[in-house]
Amino acid sequence: MYNKHQDRPVVVTWRQFANKGYSAFASLHRQVRIGVLSVATLAVAAQAHARLNDNVVVTAEEKETIDEGDLREVTVSGTMAPLTQLQSARIVTVLSRQDIEQAAVESINDLFKLVTGVDVRQRGGFGIQTDISIDGGTFDQVTLLLNGIDIGNPQTGHLSADFPVSIGDIERIEVLEGAASRVYGGQSFGGAINIVTRHDKGHTADLAASGGSFGTATGEARLSLTTGKVSNRISGGGGRSDGGTQNSSWRKGQLFYQGDYESDDLKLDWQFGLSKKSYGANTFYSAAYPDQYERNQRLMASVDAEYKVKGDERRVKDKNYMKDETNANSSHLTLLSSVFWNRSWDNFQLVHNSTFGENFHRTDVFGIKAGGHVDWKLGKTAVSALLRHENILSTNLGCNRQPEGSFYAWNDNRTTVSFSLEHNILLRHWTISAGVMASMTSAIDHRFRFYPGVDVAYRPTSRWKLLFSYNKGFRLPTFTELYYKSPTHEGNRDLKAEHNHSFSLGGQYSTQGLSASVRGFYHRGTQMIDWVMYAPDDIYHTASFDLDNVGVQVQGKASFAQLLGHDTWVRSLSVGYTYIHQTKHDAEGVVKSNMAMEYLRHKAVASLTHRIIKSKRVKRLKGRAKLSQFFNLSPFQLSMTWDVRWQERVGSYVSDGSLVGYHPYWLLDAKLLWSMPEASDSKSQLSACNFQLSELYVQATNLTNHRYRDLGAVPQPGIWVMAGAKVRLK
Repeated sequence: MYNKHQDRPVVVTWRQFANKGYSAFASLHRQVRIGVLSVATLAVAAQAHARLNDNVVVTAEEKETIDEGDLREVTVSGTMAPLTQLQSARIVTVLSRQDIEQAAVESINDLFKLVTGVDVRQRGGFGIQTDISIDGGTFDQVTLLLNGIDIGNPQTGHLSADFPVSIGDIERIEVLEGAASRVYGGQSFGGAINIVTRHDKGHTADLAASGGSFGTATGEARLSLTTGKVSNRISGGGGRSDGGTQNSSWRKGQLFYQGDYESDDLKLDWQFGLSKKSYGANTFYSAAYPDQYERNQRLMASVDAEYKVKGDERRVKDKNYMKDETNANSSHLTLLSSVFWNRSWDNFQLVHNSTFGENFHRTDVFGIKAGGHVDWKLGKTAVSALLRHENILSTNLGCNRQPEGSFYAWNDNRTTVSFSLEHNILLRHWTISAGVMASMTSAIDHRFRFYPGVDVAYRPTSRWKLLFSYNKGFRLPTFTELYYKSPTHEGNRDLKAEHNHSFSLGGQYSTQGLSASVRGFYHRGTQMIDWVMYAPDDIYHTASFDLDNVGVQVQGKASFAQLLGHDTWVRSLSVGYTYIHQTKHDAEGVVKSNMAMEYLRHKAVASLTHRIIKSKRVKRLKGRAKLSQFFNLSPFQLSMTWDVRWQERVGSYVSDGSLVGYHPYWLLDAKLLWSMPEASDSKSQLSACNFQLSELYVQATNLTNHRYRDLGAVPQPGIWVMAGAKVRLK
């Protein structure tokens, strides 16, 4: 959502579509799980990747203008095999790069607040520790991916959102709501979020810095180098703050490297990430201990490979068929494989600088995945196999004793093997995607269990689509839920895997400049895990219940330049609302829930972007030639974005020994942005040093300085003002 207007239109002419490397999203070298995209989002993404290939002709005056028929041919997918946007039978919310740049946020985790169906609960500013859930579920029930690689943490979902990238690294974010085990694996219980990083080509460097309230300062740098068919990108950054509340200061840093190789048949992607942070954890896990402290570190690496076997294409080309006809009539086999490793360290102090209640943990996740998909006369068929191994060493968590004298006293491990099969039937008005995953884990037994799913789309016209889906998912308990024991919490070794039957029914309308969707869902959950208290003075225990979530979601988006056919003062408007009702099928009384039964009953979001000033050139500054050159680059615009959010949460928190219910609240964020489009030729850049100021901004979160609580007794900061700048060197 939140698709923004650009200064001048671009007309994109696609020479060829399906299964080609220069299809807008296929160029990212992996399956792109996108089900519904607004016209503006697709236009921006298409324009961004069009520049990378000579087969795409860009002429232009308006970057958001693109032929609607072309959009329907962009390869997108909510399934194992990629489908076009018109064919897709899943709904996925997408935040584009332009959405991200204009949002009044300073962290990746804050971006998820803009998505209607996502619940974001934070324990401080800048998303230092964030719990992310979908459709009334919990933060342990969402699969988080970085460029398609699962980076979830089996120790606890509290640490899954420790991303080794910054906002400036991101091309877009995709949010899939509802169970999707056959696509993303067993842990995709309530949905999945995929962060796709930028794939800049050429030789560029970007610098960014910001500073503001509570002694907050951040900085980052990014470098891209391309040599032949190999591209490399490296970025790093960090920051510090005194925090907006008591005992909420933080320090953080991250480093990310990504490379890729591309030929006609083979694509390779590799990435490496490192993140590190330390922060005051004021009453994070218990109101009785306000001086908690935590340190986290993550290391991740992965390699992806994609190999295309074009069985009949050469024979058809020899008959001088058009390229589009070749795509339509030839069969294609694509082989996919990936290897990944994640390691995380966690040090938690119940009392800062004290060994009382202190814990140390080290978690490793290894995995290998192989499969592929084939296009043939009866549709598209995909298969995959996954081997995933999880291991933890801990001073507190585990069921196996370490040798005497070991720093970590306990350990545990588990291995999961899964196989997935899916077939997609593509008809003129219908798409039917059906599949099943068979999964076996050593943590339960050595039996395979089956998790089916089916997605159906009916298209009465090119603008309307009706959708239905059913998917079954499961989730293993985290090591924390099984084993954690402290003065305030006690785990349960007898917990079983959660299961979920997810049903969704919806519809969407999309035309140039306008899109809308409505979705109803029913999630029938069994053995749902929660941390609960059975009395006001009790500690938290892990227990499981049968919980059902029923909800409805509506969204609408408008890009007025596209809608009206000319530039407008109001650039874009997005609105969304989600309502959820939960039913607990258990007679056992619970005084206080800390996860599953504390859900957002109401969430409404809206975003408005409007222009303030639009100029073709900046006047020269007399007497200062170099400074004049620095600013006299190209057209610029001054715009304003307003983000408003209202939400009401079911649940309560402990304050002074008694339970207090959460209060509904409104939050208003704003961002004043001076931006300059990326230069398309050397004449638009500073000829002496290729130095371009691309962005200046001032933004404020919680503009009304509202005081509220959204997670336990943790107070949220008031108004937070930041200012920053971005510079590009070429």
